[in-house]
Amino acid sequence: MSATRRTVITGGAGFIGTNLADRLAREGEQVLLYDDLSRPGTERNLRWLLAEHGARVQLERGDVRDAARLARALRGATSVFHLAAQVAVTTSLADPLGDFEVNARGTLHLLEALRGLPTPPPLVFTSTNKVYGALDDVAVAAGPLRYTPPPGSPWARGVSEARPLAFHSPYGCSKGAADQYVLDYARTYRLPAAVFRMSCIYGPHQHGNEDQGWLAHLLRAALRGEPITIYGDGKQVRDALFVEDLVDAFLLARAGMHRLAGAAYNVGGGPERTLSLLELVGALEPLGGHRPKVAFAPWRAADQRWYVSDTRKLQRALGWRPAVGVAEGIQRLYVWLRADERPAGGAAVAEAHV
Repeated sequence: MSATRRTVITGGAGFIGTNLADRLAREGEQVLLYDDLSRPGTERNLRWLLAEHGARVQLERGDVRDAARLARALRGATSVFHLAAQVAVTTSLADPLGDFEVNARGTLHLLEALRGLPTPPPLVFTSTNKVYGALDDVAVAAGPLRYTPPPGSPWARGVSEARPLAFHSPYGCSKGAADQYVLDYARTYRLPAAVFRMSCIYGPHQHGNEDQGWLAHLLRAALRGEPITIYGDGKQVRDALFVEDLVDAFLLARAGMHRLAGAAYNVGGGPERTLSLLELVGALEPLGGHRPKVAFAPWRAADQRWYVSDTRKLQRALGWRPAVGVAEGIQRLYVWLRADERPAGGAAVAEAHV
């Protein structure tokens, strides 16, 4: 691959990176994946991308904590999608220093490398709804299957970017710090960069676990006939966005970066595409022919009982609208997981933490 005219995706062999790289390569672009392949499923995703696209997709195996290697990979980039991260709240609680080094310092390495380029390329950084904290002040009513803001609530359209930041957990702090660094580099150094604060994203090539990618994780557990442990009461709600819709937003953001730069945007399914854990469990029976066994455990630190993205700011800026509904998206993910599934190597417990 030439050292010029390529899109660089950090964390490019992950779930979202794989879907983005596939779209770009199918449209004729050269793609460089910068990934250390440390997460389960990334090597499988990489093999699939290489089989589909050959030399159009290449890998630079590296860690975002390696500033020199990362800077070399970014030379000649025409656009950058910074997806690489430590993604689990529980891991951040066990190893806050490691979490900081990847999420905060790794992002700063990337920003410094871009600042040193003669013409910095557009950058989209994926942040998280966790920067808004636990949302304990958002009043919600508990129904049979989900938490919901009461009628007339100011939260009826979801959480907007005007919400004050409240970093909870080391993960929330590290991603929040990175979020703010990206915005400040856009402001101070005029980098063409924008922040996407993402809610639940799901779809093919997602090898989820109990800490991240919960929707795919529970679907896979149902396929294997494994029991499910839910942390909390299962009524916690997220808006869910199918990954193809996210990729659409990425590409619109890249093309419209002159309008987006220096600002953060909530990205998710919005109020029309929400799901609780209990509702997902109920949807598993018609998909798999049986209802999985469910056990409950205490709430975990920094969990939000309800989070729904208000995506109107991004919609106004780009004209973007999600196209895939939750029922359709779950069905498509289930079909992909069923084709991807391999015989499980012994019993395991699926846990749900959103």
